[in-house]
Amino acid sequence: FDVLPAMPDKAKVTSLEALESFRASLIVYLERAKRVLDEISEEVMRTRFWIQGDRREHWQREIRRRAKKLEEKEQELFSAELANLREVTEAERRAVMLAKRALNEAQARLEVVKKWNRQFDSRVQPLAKEVDKLRDVLVSHMGKAVVYLTQANKALAEYAETAPRETGSMKNSAAETEVKTGNA
Repeated sequence: FDVLPAMPDKAKVTSLEALESFRASLIVYLERAKRVLDEISEEVMRTRFWIQGDRREHWQREIRRRAKKLEEKEQELFSAELANLREVTEAERRAVMLAKRALNEAQARLEVVKKWNRQFDSRVQPLAKEVDKLRDVLVSHMGKAVVYLTQANKALAEYAETAPRETGSMKNSAAETEVKTGNA
């Protein structure tokens, strides 16, 4: 059997300030970390709303606007071809081609937004769950650590205040006993 060394009669409490400083730093860290995690969660929500609402609506409006513009350019081209009063210019043909290209671009962008929307949850949710787990650790476990440090600091402070008095009073009692018995 290994013999454990005897525990000392008193603990050496050298710096309660260091323990309190660590506790205070931990509290500051926890507050900052919570703020960062809240910002991350808010950014995820903003991005979701941006994809589902803003971007989808924007490109749907653009498709309607560009389709209307294409229709106008095609009508102008058709009217010029029917009129036979003047020759259809290359600029009119080019305007129709550019309007078609712009409409196709808007439709492609709407499809990209729809793809992002479909993939958002499957790509972001696993990461968001990790953020929630970290928040739970910070709030529950590290919160308990702060409470423990507070209690430990209080207990050590009380010990540090009472330990020297007992030691001093025991020395005084021993000195008084020696004086009374005449052994001094």
